[in-house]
Amino acid sequence: MLKRSLFALSILAANAVMAQPKKDYPVQAVNFTAVHFTDNFWLPRMKINHSVTIPASFARCESTGRIKNFEMAAAHSGKFCTTYPFDDTDIYKTIEGASFSLSLFPDKKLEAYIDSLIDKIAKAQEPDGYLYTARTIDPTSPHAWAGPERWVKERELSHELYNSGHLYEAAYAHYYATGKKNLLNIALKNADLICSVFGPDKRHVAPGHEIVEMGLVKLYRITGKPEYLQTAKFFIEERGHYDKYDAKSKDPWKNGAYWQDEIPVVDQREAVGHAVRAGYLYSAVADVAALTGDEKLLQAIDSIWENVVTKKIYVQGGLGAIPSGERFGDNYELPNATAYNETCAAIAGVYWNYRMFLLHGDSKYMDVLEKILYNGLISGVGLDGKSFFYTNAMQIKNDFAHHSMEPARSGWFECSCCPTNLTRLIPSIPGYVYALKDDAVYVNLFVSGNAAIQVHGKPVNIVQQNNYPWDGALSFTVSPQKSDAFSLLVRIPGWTGNQAIPSDLYTFNDSQRAKVAISINGQPVDYTVEKGYAVIKRTWKKGDVLKVDLPMEVRRVVANEKVKDDQGKVALQRGPLIYCAEWADNNGKAANILLPADASFQASFKPDLLNGVEVLQSNLPVINVDEKAQTVSTTRRMVTAIPYYAWANRGKGEMMVWFPVKVKDVDIIGQ
Repeated sequence: MLKRSLFALSILAANAVMAQPKKDYPVQAVNFTAVHFTDNFWLPRMKINHSVTIPASFARCESTGRIKNFEMAAAHSGKFCTTYPFDDTDIYKTIEGASFSLSLFPDKKLEAYIDSLIDKIAKAQEPDGYLYTARTIDPTSPHAWAGPERWVKERELSHELYNSGHLYEAAYAHYYATGKKNLLNIALKNADLICSVFGPDKRHVAPGHEIVEMGLVKLYRITGKPEYLQTAKFFIEERGHYDKYDAKSKDPWKNGAYWQDEIPVVDQREAVGHAVRAGYLYSAVADVAALTGDEKLLQAIDSIWENVVTKKIYVQGGLGAIPSGERFGDNYELPNATAYNETCAAIAGVYWNYRMFLLHGDSKYMDVLEKILYNGLISGVGLDGKSFFYTNAMQIKNDFAHHSMEPARSGWFECSCCPTNLTRLIPSIPGYVYALKDDAVYVNLFVSGNAAIQVHGKPVNIVQQNNYPWDGALSFTVSPQKSDAFSLLVRIPGWTGNQAIPSDLYTFNDSQRAKVAISINGQPVDYTVEKGYAVIKRTWKKGDVLKVDLPMEVRRVVANEKVKDDQGKVALQRGPLIYCAEWADNNGKAANILLPADASFQASFKPDLLNGVEVLQSNLPVINVDEKAQTVSTTRRMVTAIPYYAWANRGKGEMMVWFPVKVKDVDIIGQ
């Protein structure tokens, strides 16, 4: 396996030289294959993803007919046997996740199974490269969403290009992890077809569900073939030119906003429409802006990001507030009772924010990425690795429900994009930890492990040791092969000061005075902060130890007064984690808890609870409503809060993120 991995990396290194773009992101990511975790938070999740989530996902692709669709497409016989024409992507996404996972946990049996699936995919591909089982099985009777001919319903329903995009993403990961070209060749054949069909003097369409743009960029990086980048840019530039929308309508399906197609991307300044599609589009816009130097696209993506972070993101990083259309709402429209927060939207948010960091080298993008990652993203998968949330609620009450609310996790969904999306995101996290720009090494995430990084063309080994996110004591052992002068830029999270998020959408209502302490080899050092990073520039010697101490106080979060649902309420945060109260710890209820201004919390680690979590506890007033007597009283009891990501692992019951400060702010009275 080691020889093969080295072989794969040598291939990739050669291709990197061949395909090196003239323009690119100013900051470059350190590849996931160079970073190895040893921690107690992410590594166990990656192991569960490998041993439970990925096998369960493949098994469900088998049992639900998703794999059978490819077999029938190869035989040109049968009837498409699942619900949606994009069900092909569940196999692609799981292959992508499994490929990432192979780089972490060599597994010959899994690798052989992936190869067997790739063989089935290859046989389902038509001679010219077209790959879409919902039509190929029986072209005379395609899926109802597919239309009578190729591509005719791509703008709104068919998802032909969406399927292709996920194929490309899977092929990229598989090639990186194994060095094999069997899936890559399928993807390139399909991409060549698409580039021959779509373009300025060819067929015009704005893809209905974006991701083909991101995928084409990845194929461009492997091959250096300019057509792939040009076609990605073409698809972005096609948005906003369809003349059959009703611009006067407020219905996002009728005016084009649902697909981010209502105006050209260069003129867009606000996040609109389906949140997952939007996140994939914005990620691709960042890619294309970086690789082409398109300033208008850069201005658009900067403005859209500001709109999201100042007006359209939940306190736990959730994106897409509105169930109807799984979409962004109006500015400050962030209801708790009907919050949607699709897990796939959180994943898209990670992709997008990392690209924004690579564009600008500013820690605020990593602050948002961290908020999403540790809260509203991993909440989407249960601790067992095989139960999931499609949506991520902000509150669950015994006396309220709506059609999109999920008070309990499910093993699979008819539209199972979220579980398979998680299989590919979780093992890719090592790729978000470090980045490089000239002689500067960025440390973005705090995860125990080791990294092999090239600075000035010479190897540098960095070993992280910490107990994050429970403890803020961070240690970095820096070992260049030979003493060398370079800068280490360590992210100082906004939450260590007084920034709950990089805007005034959420703020801490208390001031934290503790300064982040930094030392080298036991000696305190002064440091400057640039764009949210502590800059430590020195000649590093083998075995130098950098220590950073992040204060981990319990903080109270309040929302901007324009977020109506959160007025008179506070949320709890410790380190990067947002907390919630759940029924299981609080006498069967959570909606009756008050959090007055004078409350103080004790944090303690519970190794036997929820796979080990830091809990917050305080003696708080709880509300008692006597409906017969129509009276309200309060009593005090010990209240426990757990990390938001860990809720709904002990059965079904109430959960709250935002707590009223006073009785008058409670919305259950009188019900």
